[in-house]
Amino acid sequence: MPRFVRVTSVAIVLASCVGGVSLNAWNDHGHMMVAFLAYQQLSAVPAVKAKVDALVKLNPLIAKWNEEVASLPVDLRPAALFAIAATWPDIIKFDNTYHDDGPNRGNRPPPDQSAFANTGYSDKARHKYWHFIDTPFTNDQSPLPAVPNPHAVERISVFRKTLASPTATQALKSYDLMWLLHVLGDLHQPLHAVTRVNHSQPQGDDGGNGVHLCPSPCNDLLHGFWDGVLGDDKDPIGLFNDAASFHVATGPNATVLDPRKWADESFMLARSEVYRAPIGNGAGPFIVTMSYVQNAQRVATERIALAAARLANILKADLQ
Repeated sequence: MPRFVRVTSVAIVLASCVGGVSLNAWNDHGHMMVAFLAYQQLSAVPAVKAKVDALVKLNPLIAKWNEEVASLPVDLRPAALFAIAATWPDIIKFDNTYHDDGPNRGNRPPPDQSAFANTGYSDKARHKYWHFIDTPFTNDQSPLPAVPNPHAVERISVFRKTLASPTATQALKSYDLMWLLHVLGDLHQPLHAVTRVNHSQPQGDDGGNGVHLCPSPCNDLLHGFWDGVLGDDKDPIGLFNDAASFHVATGPNATVLDPRKWADESFMLARSEVYRAPIGNGAGPFIVTMSYVQNAQRVATERIALAAARLANILKADLQ
C-alpha cells in the first residue's frame, strides 16, 4: 500500500464517538499544517520568506495553485501556496505523467542508481521510498531485514545540501524544497520510521500497512488510521482556523535538526504508542478503542508542532 491511504471508516465511526473530532488523513491536511505553521515562523526573517516564495513559484503546478488561492486576501496567498507545496510529492502519485520506479508498486527503491537521483522536475519518477525509513523491530525474535536505501533520512540531508548550496540552480532548489517540506513531515509520523517483523510477516508490516483494523472485505489499516488523526481539510481557510489552536514547539527539541534523531523519535513512539493495546502482534484485525484514538491525537498534535518548528529552523539556517 502507498504510505498515504484512504480515509478509514474506523476513524470516521470513532470520530462520532469522541466528541465529533474529525479524523481523516495526516496527508494533505497534516503536511499543509506543518508548512503553514513553519511559514509563520519566518516573519522575522523576510529575506528567507522571500526566497521560499520564489522557489514555490517555480513548481510546475503553480498556475493551478494560484487559482486555488485566488479567493484569499492577497497577504494570505503566499502562506497558502507554501502549505499546498508541501503536498506536491503526494500529488505526483496520482499524476499519469509520473511513474512508479521500483518494486512493490514503487514503495521499494529500484536496484540502480536512479533511486538516488536529484535532477529536479525533469525526473518523472515518483520515488515513493523517499517518504519513509523502514527500521525493523520484532517482538518474537524474528530475523530483521535490512533497511532499504535511499530513504527519508538520507534524502533530507541531500535536500538540505541543495538548499544551502551557492551553486545549485533555483529550479533544483525548488524541487528539493518541495520534497523537504513533505518528507520532514513524513518523518514525524511514527509509522514512517518503522516496520514490525514477525513470523507471519518476515519482511515487516510495511509501516502498519499490513495491520488490519477490521475483518475482510473491509480494508482499514493501521497506517491509514494514524494518517487519519488530524483531519483532511484542504481548504486554506480551514487550515488557517485550525492553525490558530496549534502552538509551534519551542525549547531544545525544536532545534534538533538531525533527521536521524527525528526517525529515532518516531521509531520509539511507534513501539510505545502505535503498537500498543489493542494492537496485537500480527496482521489483525484489531479494533481500536476511544482511548487509543485520543492518545493518537495527542501524539500527532505534538509531532506536527515539533515538525513545524524544525522546518522553520532549517529554512532559516539553509536559506539565509
